[in-house]
Amino acid sequence: MTALQIQGLLHEGKAKKVFQTDRPGVVAVQYKDDATAFNAQKKAQLAGKGLLNWEISARLFEALEAQGISSHYLGCLEPGWMVVQEVEIVPVEVVLRNRAAGSLCRQLPIKPDTPLQPALLDLYYKDDALGDPLLTEARLELMQLLSAAERVELERLARAVNAALQTLMRPLQLELVDFKLEFGRSADGRLLLADEISPDTCRLWEVGVADAEHRILDKDRFRKDLGGVVEAYGEVLKRVQGLGSSPRQYR
Repeated sequence: MTALQIQGLLHEGKAKKVFQTDRPGVVAVQYKDDATAFNAQKKAQLAGKGLLNWEISARLFEALEAQGISSHYLGCLEPGWMVVQEVEIVPVEVVLRNRAAGSLCRQLPIKPDTPLQPALLDLYYKDDALGDPLLTEARLELMQLLSAAERVELERLARAVNAALQTLMRPLQLELVDFKLEFGRSADGRLLLADEISPDTCRLWEVGVADAEHRILDKDRFRKDLGGVVEAYGEVLKRVQGLGSSPRQYR
């Protein structure tokens, strides 16, 4: 089979660029060094961040695949480049919280670090201009973003991802505090895990570290001006590399 040919830019987001390829239904994703927070109100360039998020995401997609969780991930090209199945992104962000932190503690009278069992699952409308508003049952029905069957499947998949990631990360001394997922519809109508799984989208704490700042190994280091963002992401990658061999090459 001839090598994959990358063609025109299809979309550029805050952290990635998506390119058309010469193969139907297959796109290439380039991870960027851009760091953003608060709906891109805060921005910076962090050299090396894209490579770290690319490899962490690839390894976690493969680890989830081994546990029976399908995603748009197909494999990798050169460092920083991932090949994925083209999907129609569902404009709904799924947030699962295993422990209270961040915005939840600002919006509700819940103390930080409070364990949430079962994990709290919230859905948000994916629109930066509107501030990614929380979706209620009535709002979901009003906007017809998901069918009833898709809503059930979305939540089932999200909870399966949560359980699998917790199982994977626990031996790595990483606590999955909360995280954001995105899903896409494949050409045959299936819901597939999409986007990325990285310290940009997951709140990760180092197990056994009591200090509320020193334990942070995720984008909160950027949000809170704590420094050491790339170093923290590098520590996450070093641990995730313990899950197995290097990410597979796309053929």
